[in-house]
Amino acid sequence: MKTLALFLGLFAANFAFAQDLEDRDDSFIVENNKNLLKIDIKEPFMQVALKGCNDFQAASFEGGAAAYKDILRKYMYTYLNSDFYTLTGDFTFTLTIDAMGKVTDVAGDPKVLNSEVFFDDMQYVVRRIKKNWKPAMCNGQAVKSEMKLKMNFSSLSADM
Repeated sequence: MKTLALFLGLFAANFAFAQDLEDRDDSFIVENNKNLLKIDIKEPFMQVALKGCNDFQAASFEGGAAAYKDILRKYMYTYLNSDFYTLTGDFTFTLTIDAMGKVTDVAGDPKVLNSEVFFDDMQYVVRRIKKNWKPAMCNGQAVKSEMKLKMNFSSLSADM
């Protein structure tokens, strides 16, 4: 009997302290903005040749440039924080590929408003790609090289 009385008391107290929807303050409204991003990665990628190399072979990605382009675009849509910046125009990214075939650095150009945050995000995106490149070869030796990627971005902002 005591248990039933305790249960009914807690049940009644729950309704007594419940918040009424009419008492809620709706003056704080959150607006959600969404940037829609269109990415066009240009092919072919440009390999920066090394000076003093007679037999230079450019770095290559397993599956070719089209495979890298598809993976990069997929990762960019997944990991870029396009809500923080609006991107429009042409950008060039220089990937530094070491002698082991790993991308060690990503540098972007031109510098625009919030571009440092965008370039940091691009470094994160490129490093998320786990497949390695086949390194560039110079006179039969694997060497560090640079690959240039040209991209065009179009952003459209929409209120949700």
